[in-house]
Amino acid sequence: MRVKVKLFARLREMAGTARLEVQLKEGATVSDMLAQLGTEFPRLGSVTTPVIVSVNQQFVSFEALLHDGDEVALFPPVSGGADSFRLTQDAIGVDEIVSSVVRPAMGAVAVFVGVVRNSADGKPVSALEYEAYEEMAIAKMRQIAEEARARWPQIGDVAIVQRVGHLEVGQLAVVIAVASPHRQEGCFEACRYAIDRLKQIVPIWKKEIGPLGEEWVEGEYVPSDME
Repeated sequence: MRVKVKLFARLREMAGTARLEVQLKEGATVSDMLAQLGTEFPRLGSVTTPVIVSVNQQFVSFEALLHDGDEVALFPPVSGGADSFRLTQDAIGVDEIVSSVVRPAMGAVAVFVGVVRNSADGKPVSALEYEAYEEMAIAKMRQIAEEARARWPQIGDVAIVQRVGHLEVGQLAVVIAVASPHRQEGCFEACRYAIDRLKQIVPIWKKEIGPLGEEWVEGEYVPSDME
């Protein structure tokens, strides 16, 4: 079987190519593929830092089985530059977050702002209460940025800021900013991906408060053990 391999950052430079194809035996694992690459590209075999692997844009372990036609991406842990991931009980400043991702080489910044609205599913809402599992939430925000870079490798810094605690209607609940050299190079797509993914895997919950009472809102997406 044949798999397509994409290499990023230092791994790309060490191999001297960003894309290649590898012929493997049926039943081969990621570990088998890495061993073969180390033989074909000795410099890759000497990598001492951890290597992150995704298959078909999903993070996997070295024991994961590969299949014919799979797209495998290899990259070192994401440095993220000045990436900013945080939870706060204070008001969120959009300008500050945008400024945190602006760099001389970045010509575009896409921003998503989530605002507390006055209704949900036809019911009036006067306020929201946000709660988070902080340590895991920050780790998952960082994971979202890594996933986004695997899909849109030309993006620059990413900022995700979520407010927790009591929020009134009209207040900002979440702000996401993604920079890229040009607007066509992933900032829009990565920004939308980030908010959609945040709703899926970041452990943040909200309680809707209104004249009809209070209710915790729970999603339907259940992450897999690889997420």
